[in-house]
Amino acid sequence: MLEEILVENKIDYFKAVGEAAIYGPKMDLISKDSLGREWQISTIQLDLIMPQRFGLKYIDSDGKEKTPVMIHRAIVGSPERFFGILIEHYAGAFPLWLSPVQVSVIPIGEKHLAYAKEIQKTLIDNNVRSELRDENETLGKKIREAEMQKTPYLLIVGDKEISANAVSVRARGKGDLGQLPTDKFIAKIKDEIINRI
Repeated sequence: MLEEILVENKIDYFKAVGEAAIYGPKMDLISKDSLGREWQISTIQLDLIMPQRFGLKYIDSDGKEKTPVMIHRAIVGSPERFFGILIEHYAGAFPLWLSPVQVSVIPIGEKHLAYAKEIQKTLIDNNVRSELRDENETLGKKIREAEMQKTPYLLIVGDKEISANAVSVRARGKGDLGQLPTDKFIAKIKDEIINRI
């Protein structure tokens, strides 16, 4: 059955006879990281021994008592190891859909803070994970800090953006994308998240 699952899902595999645990066959899924190292990501194991040892029973549809087969599964293995692999693979520059902070909203000055807060509230209302960079620092330092955090998008807001009811967009790795109405920016990133671009 495990082999059928692999075949049906077109997953390359090899049989390692004798390597499985004593309780039955198992399927270990191995992935290579960005450095070419192999990591066991998940395991699914059929246990034919423990249900018997625990005296587990059920009544089958034919009315007869049967011993079940137990399935052990660790879908992502150790969550800490899995996240470590993801962080290393992406070098901290997570794709938009996975990034803990998807957008940093950066007001140019204190007089732009109220508008920046409105923008962030709109983002949050649209399920966009965002932060407001309102620390008392220069614009350049706020932008550098957000870029060092590898935030996918920075929205810079000042007088021009307030007048146009828009945001100036900077994308990680692409630089300045110009000014966009807030609703169009949100539609753009929602599309990007849905399509995993």
